[in-house]
Amino acid sequence: MINIGGVVSIVLFYILILAVGIWAGQKKGSGCDSEEEVMLAGRNIGMFVGIFTMTATWVGGGYINGTAESIYTTGLIWCQAPFGYSLSLVFGGIFFANEMRKQGYVTMLDPLQDAFGERMGGLLFLPALCGEVFWAAGILAALGATLAVIIDMEQNTSVIVSSCIAIFYTLFGGLYSVAYTDVIQLFCIFIGLWICIPFALYHPAVGSLLNTDIDWIGHVKGYEWWQYIDTGLLLVFGGIPWQVYFQRVLSSKSAFRAQILSYVAAVGCFCMAIPPVLIGAIAKVTDWNNTNFKHDPASVNASGMVLPLVMNHLTPDIISFFGLGAVSAAVMSSADSSVLSASSMFARNIYRLIFRQRASEMEIIWVMRISIFVVGALATIMALTIPSIYGLWTMCSDLVYVILFPQLLMVVHFRHYCNTYGSLAAYMIAFLFRLGGGEPQLYLTPFIKYPYYDPETQTQYFPFRTFCMLLSLATLAGVSKLTDWLFHSGTLHPKYDYFHCVVNIPEDRLQVHEPHEGEMTVMTASMVAKYCAMEEMNGRINPALSDSDEDSNGKPGTGTAPITPATTALSQSSKTASSKSRPPQSVPQSQQSQSEDESDKRPTPIKSVKQYQTQL
Repeated sequence: MINIGGVVSIVLFYILILAVGIWAGQKKGSGCDSEEEVMLAGRNIGMFVGIFTMTATWVGGGYINGTAESIYTTGLIWCQAPFGYSLSLVFGGIFFANEMRKQGYVTMLDPLQDAFGERMGGLLFLPALCGEVFWAAGILAALGATLAVIIDMEQNTSVIVSSCIAIFYTLFGGLYSVAYTDVIQLFCIFIGLWICIPFALYHPAVGSLLNTDIDWIGHVKGYEWWQYIDTGLLLVFGGIPWQVYFQRVLSSKSAFRAQILSYVAAVGCFCMAIPPVLIGAIAKVTDWNNTNFKHDPASVNASGMVLPLVMNHLTPDIISFFGLGAVSAAVMSSADSSVLSASSMFARNIYRLIFRQRASEMEIIWVMRISIFVVGALATIMALTIPSIYGLWTMCSDLVYVILFPQLLMVVHFRHYCNTYGSLAAYMIAFLFRLGGGEPQLYLTPFIKYPYYDPETQTQYFPFRTFCMLLSLATLAGVSKLTDWLFHSGTLHPKYDYFHCVVNIPEDRLQVHEPHEGEMTVMTASMVAKYCAMEEMNGRINPALSDSDEDSNGKPGTGTAPITPATTALSQSSKTASSKSRPPQSVPQSQQSQSEDESDKRPTPIKSVKQYQTQL
């Protein structure tokens, strides 16, 4: 029979979240619908809200349920997610947050498409999209199972209602709604879980956590250490190339603040794991035969639901409702972020950059809103119909680690050492070798048997995920270097540069180098944009390139573009090259006076980029 009190508590909680989401969506104001406003909250997320929404990057339904399950099944030492994801935020802040925010990117795929082209970026979009969608579907399915346990609500109904609410306020307010609801949801998670712990600890069926007869710490066997290290590295570095993280980074007011938020969120991520760790340990030392459940969760294949089972059977009803709110909050916190992230990447990096380069801001916003609905509906359908969603997400998270991480690392820090040929080769190699390792949860039999392979259990004890990542990184650098040498040495004719990334480069993508002796330097408008770029850009738009009503001295009405170090260097290099291209000649005095008289007839100086482009 359905629990009326539980249903009422869930309804009240959903109303609270929906109200906060709608209120937050109004912060962007009317008439302010733009890419940055919806996707990145106008890059105006404050420190307080930023800390909470950055922490919510990983603290969600899968995080708290998975942590409790890991403690119950394999022990504390195998519970690597809190450590791994916390370190991923730290390393993300050190190596990526500053560079990505300074460049003013809008999504994680922007630097990849800048370096490898729009179509290769579209190919890299696939593992990122699948990871976000499968993650949202998996946690929605977990929520349905949780509500079915605690309040006997029909599973499909709970999944559909939760998904509709998350989609609605995300559709209405974009990142503003997601960020501000994260604040409420994290408070609910923290308070709801901590309230349940004292009641569960003092339940008569719960033993002592200090009982050495029951091992909830766990241990690592000798032959499992390579697998243990492989999983840890997957969590640390595979947790970086996700749009849910970079959406928070790029919404920060500055690069420095993005780094600070990453570091503080790492501490918050670790602290939020303490309650589910204790709940998992409590489940381990509980005599479930003396509870209303009457079964050990492991014996009835319910290990993944130990957290809601502890709330339902070891705490009073009123307390379990608070815990239920915490679980629901965690799930919605993860689902809305994943839906918004996938939709942002599709609208900007696929629809705009590949299919509709001239699309207006409003068109992109509507495409994004439609994408939010489609991605949310797709995740909901998968949560209701596919039994092995967690296995799909596991495979996609592995692909994010072995494919996206090495490519993002190269384009952010070693951009001049990679090209599209290396990117495509690394993509195919990483995909092949990871798929060859198999995936037990998807019943994929390995066709590549790495060292230490156990044929009986079909387990790869070799760190093959990290091996695939390193192989992908080496392939990206090696093939890029090889193709660069083949074209520049003349071994391959430039016409065979089909990707137009080595020698057969379109004019608008050429970069300016120091001029050789006797040469003049010519800059297109895109080059001026690159050289005159500000230290931290918003949306990669340089105000110095727009028609200005102020000159370099701030005088209105002259229409002169500001003088920058880049334009000064351009002028000097042009003069130097011009002087070197012809020998000095003595000019008669009469010609000097004539040249002075004709000085007024010389062309007027360039005062705007449009004039500059016209002369070019």
